Amino acid sequence: MTGFIVSVFPFRNRVSFKEAFQGLELGEGKPSRPVLRGPGGCKAARLLGSYGPGRTTRYILGTAKNSLRKFERELLSADWKQVHEGLEVRLVPAPDGEEVLILCRSAERQAKEQAMHERFEKRIEEGLVKITASCSKRRQKAGAVERRVGRLLERNTRAARLFNVQVQVDAQGFTQLRWTKVESWREWARRSEGCYLLRSNVIDWTPEELWRAYVQLTEAEAAFRVHKSDLQIRPVWHHREHRVGAHILVCFLAYVLWKTLAASCRQGGLGDEPRQVFEELCEISLVDVVLPTRQGVEVRKRCISHPTEHQRILLQRLGMKLPVGLEQTQM
Repeated sequence: MTGFIVSVFPFRNRVSFKEAFQGLELGEGKPSRPVLRGPGGCKAARLLGSYGPGRTTRYILGTAKNSLRKFERELLSADWKQVHEGLEVRLVPAPDGEEVLILCRSAERQAKEQAMHERFEKRIEEGLVKITASCSKRRQKAGAVERRVGRLLERNTRAARLFNVQVQVDAQGFTQLRWTKVESWREWARRSEGCYLLRSNVIDWTPEELWRAYVQLTEAEAAFRVHKSDLQIRPVWHHREHRVGAHILVCFLAYVLWKTLAASCRQGGLGDEPRQVFEELCEISLVDVVLPTRQGVEVRKRCISHPTEHQRILLQRLGMKLPVGLEQTQM
């Protein structure tokens, strides 16, 4: 797996999910190259039912978060394989045997989701305390209090299921608000934080290869931002089909250059992130030296600045050598 995009299939806006998938099936190289897609919901389920197993197209799909409930026992297992620091994967065979399921657990994602749950839990608890205080000061309709509670839980859905809220009216006509925390939900949240599930019909790959192929989706999406940020090409809005195709071609070429630099960094032992190397080498400048003569003729020489010691090490690792000078070409 090289991680390079081998072809691009542009579709018109608002193309249906079925049409897009059929178009990808007609593309070149379909028997051996998987189609990457993002998190799959109902559309993905319908897709797999009619165009998944039994077809030549190979797919890797993300699943909904609640699908992890079916694999609670697997989450507690110690049989995980580390892909890199902070990320573990585990292979789970599908019941029908035509698919494979990949459980993934990320330490960074776990810390993020845990912080989100704690923040939303605090917001809900503070909101319930305020509603309780307002109910004790004056009589309020139970329906109005229920709507306030509903809006509070809606704004903080990440921890809404942690609270069991009840609205009651006492003998004096005062509305009372009572709530308890569902500890079983908290235990499940702690167990599933940082975990997500992938499904694929590529059964001849290892879990590490499937995960690396799936994360290339985010790299492909980032490719459309590379030409705006790192390559400093301004965003362009198009209204004609041939211009859209040209824009996608520029994005594709930018991504190929970026992946080529990333591959060179890996081969040179410089890691998987080429951005730092790119920023370091950007400090090497190109200088035009203009020397006027007594005859009125200007002598122009294009020179390259001498790299620093750190830059020389990077160039050596990448297998690159700077030229001494460049000849100007008359256009």
